[in-house]
Amino acid sequence: MADTLSTTLAALADPTRRAILARLAQGEASVNELAEPFDMTLAAVSKHIKVLEGAGLVSRGRQAQWRPCKLEAAPMRDVAAMVEFYRRFWEQNLDQLDAYLTRLQTPENKTKN
Repeated sequence: MADTLSTTLAALADPTRRAILARLAQGEASVNELAEPFDMTLAAVSKHIKVLEGAGLVSRGRQAQWRPCKLEAAPMRDVAAMVEFYRRFWEQNLDQLDAYLTRLQTPENKTKN
């Protein structure tokens, strides 16, 4: 069984699913409403929604005959934490590179070359 982060990243890998999530960030929507901007069948959009549900990124409610989809952003916290870890890593490494290049540019180092 895949870990939660891997499942979330796999769900987010598809641009259609990211677009669906962006729409749901504006509020709940039906599958028909979510399908409107896409040139694909309702069944194809439903498959994308099922993947998002499986990753815990979307839930479906029930209001009489209407089954609205809702964004569940909690799984993205793990993604944000991972991205933040690597952002700090690269920022630190780039700062070290900048310091090294600055040292190379000092007058005493220029005359040695």
